[in-house]
Order: sequence, then structure tokens, then C-alpha cells
Amino acid sequence: MRAVVLAVLLAVLPMLAQAVEPDEILADPALEARARVISKQLRCVVCQNQDIDSSNAGVARDLRLLVRERLTAGDSNAEVVDYIHARYGDFVLLKPPFTRRTVVLWLAPLVLIFAAVLTGGLSLSRARRRRTDAALDPEDEARIAAAMDRYKQGGSE
Repeated sequence: MRAVVLAVLLAVLPMLAQAVEPDEILADPALEARARVISKQLRCVVCQNQDIDSSNAGVARDLRLLVRERLTAGDSNAEVVDYIHARYGDFVLLKPPFTRRTVVLWLAPLVLIFAAVLTGGLSLSRARRRRTDAALDPEDEARIAAAMDRYKQGGSE
């Protein structure tokens, strides 16, 4: 039981780690909380599927500092996200908007799932068809029955 708990802790702890360094943290706890919320919405452009709040990449640190700078300047959360989005494009958002440019990004998983289900269905139907096509004709069945009878009687073919 201890080994399981230890394994779970070792698996979860890295996910809880934050890359935010002490010198980045704002003195105002409310602003810092807002910065953390925003940082979890923004993708590290180097790490790709990691938010900037948990990325150790230099560009992620720069983005975290930029978020905090904009918040200190009085921007709202939406204004900060818009500011960074305007400079880095849809890629910087962990949840990009559904637009003409991102439709492939949003629909690709559905298309891939549909293709996988279709391929699986076709494979199953071919396998069923092969099983029914593999039935023996009466002449082959008679030869097999005769060979089995000879085998049972101790003879050979």
C-alpha cells in the first residue's frame, strides 16, 4: 500500500510544481492570483502543450513577467490575454477560438475518430465476409468426412 501511495505522489508532484520563480511573484496577492489564472490559459510557445505557469522555458518566464507587467499597469484579465494573443497569435492560447483559421484544429480529432470507426467497421465486415466465403462446398466436405472415417478406422490417406 505504501508503494502505491508513493507512486501516486511521485506521479502527481511534478504536475503540482510551478515554474514561477520567487522574483516574479507580485506583492499584491489579488494581482498574483489573477496572473496565475491568466498564466494557466497561455501556452508556452517552446514547450507547446504546457501552460506558461508551469514551464521553465525562458520565453515562458518572459510571458509571465509580461502578464504581471500588464496587470500592474491596470489591464483586465481579458486585456492581458488579448495583448499577448495579438502578438503571438492563436497558438499561444491553450483554448484557441473557433474561427475559420482554427476550424481544422477543432475538427481534426472528430474526423480522426470518425475515420478510425469507419476503418474498424470496414475491417470487421471484411472479416465476417471472409468467414462466410470460407465455407466448404459439399464435394470438399465429403472428402474430409471420408478422410476422417479412414483415420478413425486406423488407415491413412
